[in-house]
This record gives sequence, C-alpha cells and structure tokens, in this order.
Amino acid sequence: MDKTKLKNFNPMALREKYSAKSLSQKNNYSSFWLDNDWDNNSSIFDDEPVKKGVDLVALASYRRAVSNFVSIVTGMSDIKVTFKSSGDSYTDGKQVVISSKLDDKLFDSTVGLALHEGSHIKLSDFDFLKGLEHHIPQEYYNRADVFGWSIYDVVDKVKNLLNYVEDRRIDHYVFTSSPGYKGYYHSLYEKYFHAKVIDKALQSSEYTSKDWDSYIFRILNLTNKNSDLNALPGLKDIRSIIFSSVKGLNSTEEAFNVSLKVFDVLLNNLDVNLENPQEQEGEDEDGESPKGGEGSESNGGDESSEDMESSDSNDGKSELSDAQKRQLENAIKKQKKFMEGDIPKKNLSKKDKKTLESVESAGMKYVDVAGDMTDRWSGKKTPTKVMLVKKFTKSLAESDTISMIYRPDYSWGNIDDTQEAINKGLAMGTILGKKLQVRGESRETKWTRLDSGRIDKRLIAELGFGNDRVFNTSFVESYSDAFLHISVDASGSMGGYKWTNTMTSISAIAKACSMINNVDLVISFRSTQSTSGNHYSRRGDKSFPLMLVAYDSRVDKINKIKNLFKLLHPSGTTPEGLCFEAIMKEIEPASKDKDSYFLNFSDGMPMFGNDDIDYHNDTAIDHTKKMVKMIRERGVKVLSYFIGDDYDMERSTSTFTKMYGKDAQFVNVTSVLSIAKTMNKAFLTK
Repeated sequence: MDKTKLKNFNPMALREKYSAKSLSQKNNYSSFWLDNDWDNNSSIFDDEPVKKGVDLVALASYRRAVSNFVSIVTGMSDIKVTFKSSGDSYTDGKQVVISSKLDDKLFDSTVGLALHEGSHIKLSDFDFLKGLEHHIPQEYYNRADVFGWSIYDVVDKVKNLLNYVEDRRIDHYVFTSSPGYKGYYHSLYEKYFHAKVIDKALQSSEYTSKDWDSYIFRILNLTNKNSDLNALPGLKDIRSIIFSSVKGLNSTEEAFNVSLKVFDVLLNNLDVNLENPQEQEGEDEDGESPKGGEGSESNGGDESSEDMESSDSNDGKSELSDAQKRQLENAIKKQKKFMEGDIPKKNLSKKDKKTLESVESAGMKYVDVAGDMTDRWSGKKTPTKVMLVKKFTKSLAESDTISMIYRPDYSWGNIDDTQEAINKGLAMGTILGKKLQVRGESRETKWTRLDSGRIDKRLIAELGFGNDRVFNTSFVESYSDAFLHISVDASGSMGGYKWTNTMTSISAIAKACSMINNVDLVISFRSTQSTSGNHYSRRGDKSFPLMLVAYDSRVDKINKIKNLFKLLHPSGTTPEGLCFEAIMKEIEPASKDKDSYFLNFSDGMPMFGNDDIDYHNDTAIDHTKKMVKMIRERGVKVLSYFIGDDYDMERSTSTFTKMYGKDAQFVNVTSVLSIAKTMNKAFLTK
C-alpha cells in the first residue's frame, strides 16, 4: 500500500451511548434560553445545504454561548471557538471548530460536539499521538503480516481503536465532572450515531463475518441497545476490556494500552482469508472471497464457540432490503469519518467570516421584547426580537451589515450635509461646554469660631483667655454625577433638515459633556433592520427593530462623532417602545446613584411590522407608554422632544403626550438647538 498521510489526531468518535430516544420537537436542553422554535430532530443522513443569507448576528450569539460552555466544562478560557472557513474540519489541539450550519435547529448537538472537542484539547496528549507509529510494539507489526497489512495499515487501525477508547475516557470525564451537560452529549449521539437502519442492522446477519469492517461496525455500536455480543467471536471480551477500564484511565497513553489489548483480540479472531484474499484457497471464479454473515463457512467453523451461542442460525433475524443495505453503507461511512475525527462542518465564507468578526466586535445580539403584549388583530401574544448593536465601530460601518449605514446607491440626502451639521454642532458644543464646566467644580464654604465642630488650630491660644468658641466647620457644595442617554429616532421620515438639525443638536450636547468630568453620555439610534436586503420592507421578510448604541463617553473619544456619525442615515420605521425595552438593561446600571436623564428625539408615532408582530396604533402607543413609565420607575428623568413642523405637531400632540407624559415637548425643527439650552438648565440645577 502506498504511504498515506496521517491526519492530526482528533478522537471525536462518538457513538450512541443510549438507545435512540424520541427527542421532542423543542430543544430539551437549550430551550430555557433559546427560542422554542429550535430543535435537533435531525439524523446522520441530513445533508441539506445551509439556507442562503446566513444570520451572522445569530451565529455570533451562538458562538459566544458555545464558547462559554466550553470554558465552563474544561476550565480553560483560552480555547478558541471559531467557524470553519477553509481547511480541515478536525481540531488542531488548540481551537474548537464549529459548523456555520446552525439555522437547522442543531444547536444542542453543536454544543455537544464543541464540548467533546474542547475536552480533548484539555485532556488528550496530542504529542503522544503524533508519534503513534513508534509506540506500537514490533510484535503487532509482525503479527499483522499474515493479513497483508502494511505498517501504515496497522497504525491506522490502532489509531481508530484508540479514538474509540479515548472518546470513552473523555466522555466519562465530562459525565462525572459536569453531569448537567449530559443532555448536549445525548443530542450529539442522537445526531451522529442514531439511525433506524443501524438499529436494524445490529439485529440482522449483516456484518457478522470475521473481517475488520464487521468488527469495527460492531465495536462502534457497542452501546446501542440492539448490540449483539454474540454476533462475532471475541466481541464480549472486547466490550469487557473497554468498559471495565475506561473509569480508571487517566491519560491518552493508558487509553492506548487498552486499544492494544483490543487489537490483540482482533488479531486472534480475524479470518486471514477474509482480510487477505490472496491467501484464500477457495476463491470463486471472479477471484473474490464470499462474504460470510449467513451462518456460512466463512465463520471459520467457530459456530460452536461460547461467543457465538446465538448464531447457529439466522432464524428470527430480520434482513435488510437492497435499499436499506445502501443506506446502511452510507451511515457506516459517516460513523467511520466521525470516529476518525473527520466530521464535515459547513464552511462560512471568508467574506461572511470577516463580517462576523465585525458583528462580534460590535457586540450585536438579539434581545427578546414584547413578551406580554397582545396583538390587536390576532389576540395572541406576539413577542419579537430587537437587534441590539452595543458598539458602533469602523469595521461595522464598512461591512454593510446594518440598514442605517449610508450607502450611495439607496440612501437619501447627502453625506456632506450631515458632516457639515456635525461640525456645526461640535463648534457650538465647545461654547456650551464652557458654561457647563462649572458643573464639575466644587465650592467649599468654611465657618469658624463656633461652639462645636472641629478644633481650629489657629484659635487654640485663645482658650487661655476664656474663649471657648474655637471650633470650625465647612460645607462642600458640588454637583452630583450625571448620566444622560440620548435616543434618536432614525426612521425614514427623519430625513432631510430634521436629520441635519438633530445631528447638530446631539453633537453640541456630546461636545459639551466631553468637557465635564462628572457627566457620562450615551447616544443611540432607533430604526429597523431587514435581513433580506430590502432595507425599507415592513412586512414579508424577517425584519427587526434596530437599536444602535453609537457613542458612549465612558469608552469613546469625541472624535468618533466627527468621523463615524456622518455615515448614519435615517431609514425604516419607528419601533419606539420595542427599542426602549431592548435598551432598558443597559440604562439601569449606568444610571445608578446618578442624576439620570433619558432624552428622546422623535418625529412621529411608533410603527413596526414583521412576520411576528403588528406594532401600530394603540398597540404601539400603549406599549411605548408602558416602557417610558418603566424608565421613570428606575429613577431616570425622561425628556422627550417631538421634532416636526406645525402640521406634524397639531396632528400628533395628544398621542405624543399620552406616551411621554407632561415632560413631552414639541420643538419646531428650525429651533431644535433649544434642546441644548434645556439640558444646560437641567445640568446646572443642584
């Protein structure tokens, strides 16, 4: 045989530990934190292609979740979990590679596989395995000559056995150290090693010849409830060797020694004529050895042995049809690939992988909202998701991932106009900031010659003259730390002069706040995100409310506004309350023990729709009102400004006030900068 290149060892050979159990359509092990529409009811025969349009935000979330699981189980935080974009599917001993095929309800099995690979990185000795050829005693090479096996054949066969034993060792470790993760392993076994045709084959006369393939098939499925230990001589001994040893194995080398014992049993029981047809005396006219399996002479006349007590005939055994035999052959090929660590994993394109990196660096994720809201049309609960972007980065802007990024081919307006408006605001903010700098100052007032307080050292000498008013006290007057969250409506109707004036106003406030050391500022933008490429679709595709945290003074420099805000462009609809709900958890800790303000810019009534939810009219108004109330209950003062002309204000006064209460103000678009003056007054109130 020609010399073959041995792959890096990756003992990921899992087989079904328990018999196939009917998993529900819902994800039994992840449903407490994933959506209920996820399941893993797929078999090893599933080869359907990944749907077009990979949801990179979801993939980023799943990768983070899988990575957390791997870190918890292994106790190693430096194991990288990544998607396959090219090259081999097996682990290199340093990172766990997962498939991008996560939209087919395969999360649980993916977690199981990642945990398995990660545990091997922690526990398997990859250096030992690289030199496997030199660890095998010469006697095994000598004994293998009778079968016509080369050195590389022996290494490959021992390696496969070691994969199986090492898997049992690793699985035992995880099952005993982290029993709460068994469910993910069971899903893995279910996906990769359960098939009805395998159950049936184990009960048939298939793979009962004393050849290598028959033994490997039977060994691989030893833990299947349908396994027949009498199907082949020595199979009972093999099972006993493996499962009596696995609990006490502490290293890959010890697992290797067990695999040699199994190999020894196989060498003693394999039929030379079946493994080496050239040595067979009774060849047929085609020169091929007849396969056993029907109680024929190919069993070597060993039917009387103790191990073959039930194989005296095939009565009662169900046989496979020709179609089932072809299906079985395909299933076994996949099991062998799995045992060898060669698990096919769907690639993520290099372009998508680069975009995914941008998505992850931006902290993009889905947030469940409106869980208790009833749809006015259907009367049913209609939860949906908001796409939350926690950090606006340059790479995200360049990736064309979110809809509100300016694109010359479909964006309205002119990017230069936005830049001019921002520059104007930054200049005005410098003036405003100088007025507000007093907020960062403190003033100490001191009173002396008092009856009580702290002794004034300068007056101690007067005690001898009968003066006991030698005490002083002081009072420090200062402003409390403040937190301001500005949320901007970035729907399509905000385009034109509304947008430029608003950009001027928020830029001015941001610049002013940057000049004060006790004021934190966050600026976010609200719009809708389409995953179909149609940025303006309201229905008929999987669109989401979009909440983009574009600026955070605690981590960002003021130049970010000048350099990146010009790329933001109004588009989509107005999912007001949905976005407020998504950002609620971000506002609460930031505003704790501070003078906190939530400043809202909007030009219209809330509206949004996708295949999940119909968010219009009273439904949207009532939900937005509820979210504003929740913000106030957290100790945050809400200041909401309606940006529009006289017609807009007249038409929307009642509903806007209903949502935002007495703090709602109506500002003509031409005087939007008056908002900055309002903030000036609020900030300077002690």
